Amino acid sequence: MRRSAFLSLIFSLALVSQAAADLRTARQQIPDAELVGQGRLTFLFWSVFDAALYAPGGVWSENEPFALSLSYLRDLDGESIVEASIKEMRQQGMEDEAVLERWRQDMATIFTDVDDQTTLTGIVDQDGHARFYRNGVAVGIIRDPEFSRRFFNIWLGQATSEPELRAQLIGGASS
Repeated sequence: MRRSAFLSLIFSLALVSQAAADLRTARQQIPDAELVGQGRLTFLFWSVFDAALYAPGGVWSENEPFALSLSYLRDLDGESIVEASIKEMRQQGMEDEAVLERWRQDMATIFTDVDDQTTLTGIVDQDGHARFYRNGVAVGIIRDPEFSRRFFNIWLGQATSEPELRAQLIGGASS
């Protein structure tokens, strides 16, 4: 087997393995979760993370439980993840600075530094709470449905700064 074909096979097996782990994590809260869509976020010429969206029966609705997994492809510090999240929420119209500060503090305890071996999965449960997992291990919960809506709209909302990624994630799903 040629070296390039072998490396491609290893890469494909790693993606399949990660997708299976993401699905297991999603099914912790959503027993009938199936893949809705997936895509890669790039910034300039850097690949940042691979994203996968899971929902009951593979059909996403913002009003039903779902899971979004981000498998990082590079090192990022947790503080940068938190600040980028706050910035995106502001750009989508969140103006209550006191609430943003509370959410910043909550996220800072959940989003620590990541590397190319880290997958963060956020699950919106039936109560609208956001449950977070790091490589399949629970790391925190934010029990504020408004947080869940604002946070996941970073990737899934119509006003996302990454509409191409959104389209890959939700495909033909209606919001």
